[in-house]
Amino acid sequence: MSAQLPDHQSGLTLRPAQPDDEPFLLELRKATMTEHLARAGEPTDEDAHRARLRHRYDAAQVICIDGAPAGLLKAHRNDDEWFVVQLQIAPALQGRGIGEQVLRTILRAAAAEALPVSLQVLKGNPAKRLYDRLGFEIVGEDQIQFHMRLAARAPAENEAE
Repeated sequence: MSAQLPDHQSGLTLRPAQPDDEPFLLELRKATMTEHLARAGEPTDEDAHRARLRHRYDAAQVICIDGAPAGLLKAHRNDDEWFVVQLQIAPALQGRGIGEQVLRTILRAAAAEALPVSLQVLKGNPAKRLYDRLGFEIVGEDQIQFHMRLAARAPAENEAE
C-alpha cells in the first residue's frame, strides 16, 4: 500500500519496504549515517549498518519521488505514543523539505489520536534542527544521542496545513 503525501511536494509517496529494497536502503544508510556514527564513536562497518537497517524493518517505508526511491521512514506506534525510528533522505535530495513533509505525516497521525511522538537523534546530526523547529523537546540524553519528544496535542491545536 502506498500513500500520496498531502502537501506541496508533488510525486512524493510512501510505500512499504520490500526485501529487494535492502541494497538501496543499505547504501542510503551508509551515505546518511556513517559520518554521524563515526563522530559518535559508534560502529560503521557493514554488519552494523545492516543490523540497524533490519531493525523494525516491518515499519520501514520507502520514500519515493515520482516512483523513484529517495529515502526511508521507519515509524510505528504503540498504545501510548508514536516512535520515529529512522528518517533518512538521499544526500542529493536533502534540504528540499522532503524529510519535514514526511515527518509531518506522522505528526498529523499522532495529533489525530492525541498521542506524543518520540525519537532519538545522534548528537551533532543536523537533523536535530528540523526536530527543534517542529517543536520536539529534549527529554533525555546519553553519551551519543538526544532523546526528543513532541507532546501530544489535541487535533484542534494543530496548525492549518
